[in-house]
Amino acid sequence: MTNKEQYKCIFKRVFDVDEKDLDENFNFKNIEKWDSITHLTLISELEDAFSVMFETEDILHFGGFVNGMSILTGYGVDFDN
Repeated sequence: MTNKEQYKCIFKRVFDVDEKDLDENFNFKNIEKWDSITHLTLISELEDAFSVMFETEDILHFGGFVNGMSILTGYGVDFDN
């Protein structure tokens, strides 16, 4: 499984959505299920899956599907493969 596939699977599981829903509009402002509990669950699952530990600033700014990939890229996660 590629990093991007794994990333999508985590979002699908945490938010109980279809892959077609995961786009630039999938963010905390547009998703009713994106509350503090799901946010922390998402962060925890991403940290485990990609063996990273997010800085507090990144946790606070992790507000969407697309921007999350940018944040993880900063931790050395490659989404091009």
